Amino acid sequence: MAIAHALIIEDDPRNMKVLAQLLALEDVTSTGVLDPNALTETLQSLERLDVIFLDLELPSTNGFEVLQILKQEMGIMVPIVACTVHTSQMDTAQDLGFHSFIGKPLQADRFPDQLRQILNGEPVWDMGSTTG
Repeated sequence: MAIAHALIIEDDPRNMKVLAQLLALEDVTSTGVLDPNALTETLQSLERLDVIFLDLELPSTNGFEVLQILKQEMGIMVPIVACTVHTSQMDTAQDLGFHSFIGKPLQADRFPDQLRQILNGEPVWDMGSTTG
């Protein structure tokens, strides 16, 4: 039995697969959305939703716009995690209301703890593998 269900909004199938595999290792099932235009239909089909991982760079829109749609138009209350290579946008993500931020590439050794914190309602702000 899965401990949670995640929605992954990501336009790169490889990145989506990696995240889905990391979630599966932690007994979290996931549903992927490659095209934000399919978001409403996908959300209506979900029986359970505990967390959303949202890429910031999407075709025809961006993650900040999708965040506003999820929160304001759809009333989504679960943690929404910005998941992006654009770590310079962390402050913007925080200002605009993301629950958490995880930089790509995802760190398999850190992801289980990050996920646990997020599912417990604790924000995670991690730029990922940066030098310096």
